[in-house]
Amino acid sequence: MGKITFYEEKKLQGCCYNCSSDCADLHTYFNRCSSIRVESGVWVIYERPNYKGSQYILSPGEYGDSQQWMAFSENVKSCRFIKNAYGSVWKMRLYERPDFGGQMVECSDDCRSVYDTYKLREAYSCVVADGAWVFYDLPDYRGHQYLLERGEYRQHGDWGAASPGVGSFRRITEF
Repeated sequence: MGKITFYEEKKLQGCCYNCSSDCADLHTYFNRCSSIRVESGVWVIYERPNYKGSQYILSPGEYGDSQQWMAFSENVKSCRFIKNAYGSVWKMRLYERPDFGGQMVECSDDCRSVYDTYKLREAYSCVVADGAWVFYDLPDYRGHQYLLERGEYRQHGDWGAASPGVGSFRRITEF
């Protein structure tokens, strides 16, 4: 497993909490999270308990304030260690319609712009065959983030998105 430390103040200051496993509810350990240090592993943190709300994927490093992990707030209420971030194979199929309908594209590498690369305006469903991926709702790896691990996602809501827009995606490695 990995190790992540949450700090209440910016620049890795103030009260802190060390975590080395998944935690569905962090609210009892700290009031707010203004900075984070990821010692090892790749983690997804969530703005709400029980792995809900906005998601942020963090690789090893120091995040001196919430803007460094592109957060919309200082709410961090749950976290998970990403187990499929290690390996040499990544395979995914992206579909333009729900339930694996419409045009399908196979992917094995990062994509800065889904529209420019595949001419897909929307992605309603997906099958992750290998590896773990992060979807962004805007091109150039910006906007809301969504973790997708091995499995079938019959509609965009299955990966937590409110709309089917996927602007970019990348493989999750210990980047």
